[in-house]
Amino acid sequence: MDTFMEKLVARKKTLTDYLIIAATVIGTLLLIFVVLSIPILIRLGLSLLFAAGIAYLGYWVITSRNIEYEYIVTNGDLDIDIIISKRKRKRIFSASCKDFDIVSPVKSSRFDQSVQGIKNRIDASSSIDSPDAYFITLNYNGERTLVIFEPTEKMLNNFRLYIPRKVFLN
Repeated sequence: MDTFMEKLVARKKTLTDYLIIAATVIGTLLLIFVVLSIPILIRLGLSLLFAAGIAYLGYWVITSRNIEYEYIVTNGDLDIDIIISKRKRKRIFSASCKDFDIVSPVKSSRFDQSVQGIKNRIDASSSIDSPDAYFITLNYNGERTLVIFEPTEKMLNNFRLYIPRKVFLN
């Protein structure tokens, strides 16, 4: 019997996200003001068209900061997709749990300097400070990789069926 589980996690906005949103709002308003004050565009009747285009571009940039991650576990295989503003989906990670070196909570002592020093990272969690955040280490695409995600208990139990000595719950 095949097992299939999925979970959707929304990334919490960071200070960088809020700064990008604020800069986009200010930049959009300034550009609209400039476009609406150019006499040649007003005479040609294009000023409102350009203003609407700028407003849409600002809206697009702001909503692109809404990021969700979808975890899909099928028979011990983990796939992670990034969903940007519910309009674009892209697979960012796909591997079999048999390739994992360790699955453990981020808050555990196993998340030590050797793990934190891994350069290639995939952070697919709402926040690394989340109490439900777990990490995986593995060789992925020929590089040592750290994956941070927030699995359900059923997902962890599914991994334990395949790699019981590598999954830690605390």
